[in-house]
Amino acid sequence: MPALNEFPSPDTLKWAFTTRRVDQDALAGLSADFAAAVAGDLVLCRVAQLGQHRKLQLAGCRTSELYPGDLVVLCLGDRYAPDQFEGRAVLDGPVADLLAGGGIVGRMERAHSRMAPPTRLEPVGILIDASGRRMNVADYALPAATIPDHVTVIGVFGASMNSGKTTAAVSIAHGLAAAGYRVAGVKATGTGAFGDFNAFEDAGVPATDFTDAGMPTTYRMPLPRIEAGFEALVGNAAADGAQIVVVEIADGVFQAETASILRGSRIRSRLDGILFAAPDALGALGGTQVLRAHGLRPFAISGMVTCSPLGQTEAVAATGIAHYAREELTSAEVAGRLVAGFLRSARPDATDRAA
Repeated sequence: MPALNEFPSPDTLKWAFTTRRVDQDALAGLSADFAAAVAGDLVLCRVAQLGQHRKLQLAGCRTSELYPGDLVVLCLGDRYAPDQFEGRAVLDGPVADLLAGGGIVGRMERAHSRMAPPTRLEPVGILIDASGRRMNVADYALPAATIPDHVTVIGVFGASMNSGKTTAAVSIAHGLAAAGYRVAGVKATGTGAFGDFNAFEDAGVPATDFTDAGMPTTYRMPLPRIEAGFEALVGNAAADGAQIVVVEIADGVFQAETASILRGSRIRSRLDGILFAAPDALGALGGTQVLRAHGLRPFAISGMVTCSPLGQTEAVAATGIAHYAREELTSAEVAGRLVAGFLRSARPDATDRAA
């Protein structure tokens, strides 16, 4: 293990996706005070033993194979994933766990039965800058911003993980862009990873996520901080010209932060419309009932349920809400029609439409 303050050049390290906004040249040393570390702090680790995650998502938005002995820069963070790991943002021993492939390190607490043991890491040190201050992703966050009144904000919620939220979000964003609107994508909650980020970019829609707001994950983050992150992300997207911002909220309606958002928050109050994603007919019915209990009704339902014609028929009959498959949401005509009733002042940009 390298001695403290004796470390390789930053460009020889594997910097995780969660660190992509960090100024790597600010790295000036390492601290061994692991007990003082907090969520978002940058941690230099050595890969000790490969497990569930055998690849790391890099700051450059590509994956890298991991090898024992690799030196990686990760973010200390909590993890919430019912189909993978739950973990806590602590470094309390000689080894730690890779909780997510986007670059989250901490201690695994619970795992889905299908998961292999987590990849094991040896913490080398907490990154510090020239002033001796711990480097944290919050130091590199986008500036605070307010959301202009004219910007339309669409929230995308789901019944659960893997219900099709991201596909629904990027599909309607693509459709609205095809209709001539200036659209941005935002992932407001979740665990730092580039899958959703890249999906928006692949759809031709510029994207930011909560890591851009200085949070490696939003699990166990105070609601006011999540709200401030949402406002910064949407506000900065608006400052860059977005007329419509599609905001994906991670996990399902029972996840703690998602439930808090739905119960009452600055996020909920700023949403102009809700698109819901469900894995099946029961998920569609149960999810819409939860939304109804909060006084909310989605303007449409999408997700995995639309992959099955029979399942979709059941879901429409049970909910009374129209369902749209990915291919339909990507249509300029369909996407434009779905949002027409709650647009604020956005109008298709004639130049974009002509192009």
